[in-house]
Amino acid sequence: MTLRIERVHGRIRLSGELRVGLLDQVKTEIELCESPVVLDLEELDLIDLEGVRFLNACEAKGVSVLHCSPYIREWMLQERGRPKEHPEQ
Repeated sequence: MTLRIERVHGRIRLSGELRVGLLDQVKTEIELCESPVVLDLEELDLIDLEGVRFLNACEAKGVSVLHCSPYIREWMLQERGRPKEHPEQ
């Protein structure tokens, strides 16, 4: 399955799988959307680590993330609590 992106009632609805290769498409939709931006994840089935990090970054920028499944929300919380990775200097 792939990712389906729809604008529905002022929201961006994501359905299917949110993976790193599709994040640019979601970023473009967010940029085109009027504020306040709302991501509706009710029909999102799968996500990868970069997708979780992306959702955390969205929330940090004021984007609302609604109807997030419990496993995705928990993963987002765990990822927020991790120390940031710093490359060797």
